[in-house]
Amino acid sequence: MISEAFAMGASGAQGGQASGLTSFLPIIILFAIFYFLLIRPQQKKAKDHREMISNLKKGNRIVTSGGIYGTIQSIDDTTVGLEIAEKVKIKISRGNVAAVISDNESSQKEDKKKK
Repeated sequence: MISEAFAMGASGAQGGQASGLTSFLPIIILFAIFYFLLIRPQQKKAKDHREMISNLKKGNRIVTSGGIYGTIQSIDDTTVGLEIAEKVKIKISRGNVAAVISDNESSQKEDKKKK
């Protein structure tokens, strides 16, 4: 009876190697899904934001991450001076700029105000 147990144990070990590889396959597939659906788009968005911040210039209309709209009056390496209303100026960190508003968007808002 002991010799039969050893014979069964030897054949079971060979099957264990194949099942070890297949047990890692779902983990590898899950990592690939996370990479393409979460990590890669987030890296692309961060790259676009860095590029947008480096291209800021005086006179651009922007919106901050806090939702404040304004026009850039001065720009420094770390800060941006905004005019948010007539004679009302604030300074914000350059990283807090959420988006640059295009001329089309600002002209549409002005058209709505006139109506």
